[in-house]
Amino acid sequence: MKTVEPQKVKYFIGALFSNADVLEKALGLCQAEIGNIDFHSENFPFELTHYYDEEMGGPIFRSFFSFETLRSPGDLAKLKVLCNRIEDQLSIEGNRKVNLDMGYLDFHKVILASAKYNGQKIYLDQGIYADPTLFFESGQFHAFENTFPDFKSNTYDEVFLEIRNIYKNQLKSGVV
Repeated sequence: MKTVEPQKVKYFIGALFSNADVLEKALGLCQAEIGNIDFHSENFPFELTHYYDEEMGGPIFRSFFSFETLRSPGDLAKLKVLCNRIEDQLSIEGNRKVNLDMGYLDFHKVILASAKYNGQKIYLDQGIYADPTLFFESGQFHAFENTFPDFKSNTYDEVFLEIRNIYKNQLKSGVV
């Protein structure tokens, strides 16, 4: 059977940060490589885990940014490697001050990129895995069993619904 190119997807970053200036620098570098940002969420307190506290300081927030240009889902590993490079570039004395969680959504799901293996993750390339995080059903997003606690909490549901609506309107208008 002949292969078919997949439909383009909507890329986003879920950024963890404790310093807004470092986040702005990171976003500037991301935009230079990936393209314009067309959505920016509010800042959510990141309090369900203290995993990043020692490295990043506090308080830590999460904010989401989606990119205007739709791309192939096959770009996920390359874009995560780019984000890792930007994190390293902005680190201070070996400590990251921003964590850029690259992911994408389509009509059916939210996928995050990860450099860490776990049973549900699918290897892509360059040491990067695709991590199925949320699925869309009956008008809302639902978490998978191994989804990160903050994504599982439904705190970001409105964000992903908004990004999904932007994506849907882009596809309808032919802006890909």
